[in-house]
Amino acid sequence: MGAIKLEKIEKWFGDVQVIKGIDLEINDGEMVVFVGPSGCGKSTLLRMIAGLEETSYGEIYLDGEKVTDKVPSERALSMVFQSYALYPHMNVEENVGFGLKTAGMPKDEIAQKVRQASTVLELDAYLKRRPKELSGGQRQRVAIGRAIVREPKGFLFDEPLSNLDAALRVQMRFEIAKLHEKLKATMIYVTHDQVEAMTLADKIVVLRDGIVEQVGSPKALYERPQTLFVAQFIGSPKMNILDGENTSKGFSLKGHGVLPHEITNKASLVKCGIRPEHITVSNSPADVSGEVVLYEYLGSDCYIYVDCENLGVLTVRVDDKIAYQTGQNVHLSFARERLHFFDAAGQAGK
Repeated sequence: MGAIKLEKIEKWFGDVQVIKGIDLEINDGEMVVFVGPSGCGKSTLLRMIAGLEETSYGEIYLDGEKVTDKVPSERALSMVFQSYALYPHMNVEENVGFGLKTAGMPKDEIAQKVRQASTVLELDAYLKRRPKELSGGQRQRVAIGRAIVREPKGFLFDEPLSNLDAALRVQMRFEIAKLHEKLKATMIYVTHDQVEAMTLADKIVVLRDGIVEQVGSPKALYERPQTLFVAQFIGSPKMNILDGENTSKGFSLKGHGVLPHEITNKASLVKCGIRPEHITVSNSPADVSGEVVLYEYLGSDCYIYVDCENLGVLTVRVDDKIAYQTGQNVHLSFARERLHFFDAAGQAGK
């Protein structure tokens, strides 16, 4: 079992508060991803769960047992760091089993656990190699193997892929997803990359300035962001945000059309959001009009960037069968059911 519960967690460094009263429940077996911009507190929060940082206020529970004051070795959690931290003079087998050796476990038990972990991580062919003979992805798997052999209640990953190139990042995301499926273990994964968060998580925790902005499934955060920050942070390319105001006919875009809606707190709405894939190019006047300033062909996706007077530049996902030209005038229609509205405080309209 590996259920984790945080109650009113705070972290202070002197007079600076970096974690500001976080409540969170992580169910046994969940893959939970902490995501947010640099400095939001996600790594600090992970280190507090691991016991590597003291908790200033609040309580941390593991399977119902309070572990706030326990040292890392007493928490039955294994952490995988950004750096591999492998011993260069040891081979893979020795690196994976080193923690068990220092704990005094018999050699035959260590060998069995190392074999089990190496099979799960497909490292059997590399057990006699030293770290310098391995690729970056293989080294990261060795670091994960070192965590697996401890048979912890949960795994904590602190930006484990940030040192890898783009191709290896994709491969290792796949490996970690497979590992979670095999082990059925609780995992908390920290990243600033929202693509990693979307592809790996059962549940995403979006952090900003030491607070939780929103918790939910990738689908829920993408389709129903509760704040303007989440709306813009989750999704690539990010959501288009347009300024406007409410009128008797609906939400009026500056110098363009009026968007009807059924938001009850309509008087306080000042911004409208629409994702690039929810905008279509029309042959006749529509919600907004503008001039194409850039066309991007990315193979599987194509985007145009349209300068709409008074509204700024909008990103629009388009069909690759049409080659748009810079300077071309286009009309854009918004999918009504995909519109998002926000008030001056950045909260979603209801």
